[in-house]
Amino acid sequence: MITSKVISNGILRALATILVVAAILYFLYEIQTVIVYLCISLLLCLIANPLVQFLKNKLKFSNSLAATTTIILFILLMVGFILLFVPLIISQANNLSLLDTHKLQLQFFETERSIENYFNIQHVDLGKVLKDSKIASAFSFGYFSSFINSIMGFMADMGMGLVSVFFITFFFIKDQEDFKAGAKKILPDTNEDKILNSIAKINHLLTRYFIGLLLQLTVVFILYLIVLMIFGSKNALVIAFLCAILNIIPYIGPIIGTILAAILTMISLIGSDFQSEILPTTIYVVIGFLLVQAIDNNISQPIISSKSVNSHPLEIFLVTLISGITFGIVGMVIAIPVFTMLKVILKEFFPDNKIVSVLTEKI
Repeated sequence: MITSKVISNGILRALATILVVAAILYFLYEIQTVIVYLCISLLLCLIANPLVQFLKNKLKFSNSLAATTTIILFILLMVGFILLFVPLIISQANNLSLLDTHKLQLQFFETERSIENYFNIQHVDLGKVLKDSKIASAFSFGYFSSFINSIMGFMADMGMGLVSVFFITFFFIKDQEDFKAGAKKILPDTNEDKILNSIAKINHLLTRYFIGLLLQLTVVFILYLIVLMIFGSKNALVIAFLCAILNIIPYIGPIIGTILAAILTMISLIGSDFQSEILPTTIYVVIGFLLVQAIDNNISQPIISSKSVNSHPLEIFLVTLISGITFGIVGMVIAIPVFTMLKVILKEFFPDNKIVSVLTEKI
């Protein structure tokens, strides 16, 4: 018999459950940075696992030595990646130092007059417009100082993030067997096979994903390089490599890469005529990059997203979008691997759930 006491107890239990879930979600939101660090470290551990196994099995390295060697290699790769762009930075700085500002101003006004004559637009005094709008008065030294402080804060956060990720990755690599054994002890013995199957499937799918991603970046790099070399862009190799790396960031990365390539192309052509050389070459480079992205979006990405991790493109898009809104660019980068891991775990532990069965149908 349903009494008022039973109803009130049910309401209280429901409210308690809602409060507990809300508290857990709030806690996870507050430590989202730590969660991102853990996810990145776990992915690095998976990437490094073949190398670690080679060091331990073939060269007889201890766990600590294999982990230390792997972390050192990661650091050397990161430093080498940074040093790769030093010639590009020096070259662009030299181009800017040779900039004839007076000539550039004359070219700008000449271009402005040409546009006005072509479209029959009444002359607009940009200087007067800026003065009347009082835009300049809105800027002060305070904005500049806050901008510098934000850059310094970003660098400090980046440094702390790298140290944290490498520190966590070291122990993930060094003690991964202990972590696996601990996970088996925490869960009931009846789930041991499920844990082993989940780990095996995750390793298999993520290995396919990273191989596919590497192949995609290689194809994009070659196509970018061809476009830049056709139009005689300086430092074409470095620019193509940088723009290809930016493709790791889903959807936003190619846009950033195209804008960056356009800016670097314009800077490298400083001193040439704007209308006859700088503008046409930049437009051609942008068109070339857009064609490369069209090839990538219609051929490379569908193969990686749909076949390597067995997920629908719309599913990948929504997960990436939600991860980007929640965790920013880093969330977009790790969205697909983490989502794949969750799908495998859910399929192993909740195969009879209707929602899980629909989401994991292709796994």
